[in-house]
Amino acid sequence: MLNVHCKWCPATGEWAVAFFNKHAVNFGLATVALAALSIAAVAQNRPVPAPPPPAASSTGPTSNSDSAQSANPNSGDQSLDQSVETLKVSVEVVQLFFNVKDKHGALIPNLNKDNFEIFEDGKPQTIKYFKAESDLPLTLGILIDSSGSQMRVLDMEKTVGGSFLESTLRPKDEAFVISFDVDINLLQDFTNSVSRLKHALNAARINTGGVSCSGGPIGPQGPIPCSSTGPRGTALYDAVYLASHDEFSHEVGRKAMILLTDGEDEGSKLKIKDAIEAAQKADAICYVLLIADRGFYGFGGYSGDSEMKKLTQETGGRVIEVGNKIEKLRQAFDQISQELRSQYNIGYVPTNTVRDGSFRRVEIKPNQSDYKIQTRSGYYATGRHED
Repeated sequence: MLNVHCKWCPATGEWAVAFFNKHAVNFGLATVALAALSIAAVAQNRPVPAPPPPAASSTGPTSNSDSAQSANPNSGDQSLDQSVETLKVSVEVVQLFFNVKDKHGALIPNLNKDNFEIFEDGKPQTIKYFKAESDLPLTLGILIDSSGSQMRVLDMEKTVGGSFLESTLRPKDEAFVISFDVDINLLQDFTNSVSRLKHALNAARINTGGVSCSGGPIGPQGPIPCSSTGPRGTALYDAVYLASHDEFSHEVGRKAMILLTDGEDEGSKLKIKDAIEAAQKADAICYVLLIADRGFYGFGGYSGDSEMKKLTQETGGRVIEVGNKIEKLRQAFDQISQELRSQYNIGYVPTNTVRDGSFRRVEIKPNQSDYKIQTRSGYYATGRHED
């Protein structure tokens, strides 16, 4: 969560605000508690108003004890502490994780906020927070395609994917594993255990059969109807939606979804735009390792890369072409690991305070013209408790 500390500045007659990371930071419309706004009122013996009812996402109940303060005239310090704890005001902070690369694709470290400008819908914004993030806890989702087209590459994906998790996960990181084919199955929910995650990857099996309405803890839920009618082979878009909506949306901090797939969807109930929107609302960066055994399709039969490029460009990730080469797959995982550990985090309070559910385009501009920014394209200005 992002902590925002306020301090009264007598010279300016205003509140000075400082932003700090406390465990993990969530991109999008993050609700931030601003404490200490009642200090002036307490100093002037004015009654402190009771805090608003706690929201569903509140960090816990609070209480106001004005009567206890007046009963004890020697409790000035205590009453000041209590007022700091109880009075909270919501501020909407938009945050983005991003990478900076030179014209050759190499990552650029050691930059600061003076190297960037940020715009929302073309209007300049004031940067309130900036930090190079390398150790912030990471939440990973591994989505592995187990449809018939992956028959000759699935074992390679399991082996290299397991090695990636082994080398990447740190003590505070977590990951989950989903397989998708005609069904979508949660093979392992969030855990830091590499052995459990590798076991889950190894449990993925090629499935070209019919739809099962009872399979997997994640299940067919939300707006996706469970039906065995109609052609289904690779429910890729549905899998991205469910991973975003049912898994990532309940987490905070840095979140990355890694898809091992050929990018071909057949039979999803949702469209690519629905998958992209769900990933954006869950603040999940999407990477696609395009593992396409093109011999499976024959000449001119493959077209999965175009939709995957849309997904990754809108969410701040990228497509990495692997084909069916194990060494390329290892290199791709190494590149993702380096990018996730070399991110910058930037935050601002938007000048447009209306939360009407619309999509707001955000652009980070570097002052070095040949630098390339890799980040999400924007966010949805939804209400505080909307999905």
